[in-house]
Amino acid sequence: MATQHLSPAPPSPPRSAPYPKASPGYGKRAVPGQRPPAADDFTFLPERERYIAGYVDTLPDGAAMGIKSLAKCQPLYGQMAVGSALRALAVAGHLRQVRCAVGDGDGIRWVTRTFWSRTARDNEWWTAFLTAEETTHCAPQPPVAPVAPVGPPPWVPAEPTATDTPGTPAPAPALPQQRTDAPQGPSPAYLALAELGRTDPRLVLSAADCAALEELAAQWFARGADAHHLTRALTAGLPEAVDSPVGFVRRRLVDKLPPYLPAPAAQAAPARHLMIECADCRTPGPPEVFRDGLCGPCLRSTHGPATPTPDEPPNPGRDIQAHVQHLRAQLRAR
Repeated sequence: MATQHLSPAPPSPPRSAPYPKASPGYGKRAVPGQRPPAADDFTFLPERERYIAGYVDTLPDGAAMGIKSLAKCQPLYGQMAVGSALRALAVAGHLRQVRCAVGDGDGIRWVTRTFWSRTARDNEWWTAFLTAEETTHCAPQPPVAPVAPVGPPPWVPAEPTATDTPGTPAPAPALPQQRTDAPQGPSPAYLALAELGRTDPRLVLSAADCAALEELAAQWFARGADAHHLTRALTAGLPEAVDSPVGFVRRRLVDKLPPYLPAPAAQAAPARHLMIECADCRTPGPPEVFRDGLCGPCLRSTHGPATPTPDEPPNPGRDIQAHVQHLRAQLRAR
């Protein structure tokens, strides 16, 4: 019997490492309105930036965009080269790294996101996009209290009575009348007056006394006072004996009535919930003061005084291709 020679099975190709996922709320975010991927994407970029851009473009939303993560998952470039490439891609208009406030109340936290665009965008487009992003996604939304559905009362047919005779139509059932003025609990002013006796026995007031003084106490609340302020003002420095608590409290409510306080001045600018990070020094700031993903000092040190500063009016007719060519020349000069 011939011996059968078995050749070893070919080794399976190594499996590529999975994309590292960022923490919830962080990572890559692809901007809307992009064209489908094409073979000529990023052809105008230098080789290193073209490679990093192609790799970032294939990452799904939520993938980690840190320099260490990107350098670890591709074999050609280290951390310094990846950091320089990301900076160049921000200048070319492909990405913006921002800090976004999420949550509400005491649960607000700042997360870092990288917005990516396969198509190079100019500064005006990025400013408009990030402004809309802050309004729709990053600004904390006030909680909405659930509203219980209100429907008409169920109709119950009337029970036939002994006086009903066959052939005689039964009277229409009487519908319950809806109450328009639901009973309300005691006002904060009434409750504050009723609690005076528990704070100091010399100022015990009856229910009739609280009702008679309620309007005067309500004026304190209308001027910004609360129950603690009212109680402290009425009980401070009491004499040893108070013959008429209701007269004594009435006198103090009138004599110590606080003044009207002006409304607090409006803030010069609303609280920001999204700030862009400089692609070079990582300094955060509002999107409208950045150009090419750089803050003012980094922009001047990179492009020189001939480049428009953030304080100058934007130029809608700026040629992005000419700007990228200038960037390529700078990268080759390194």
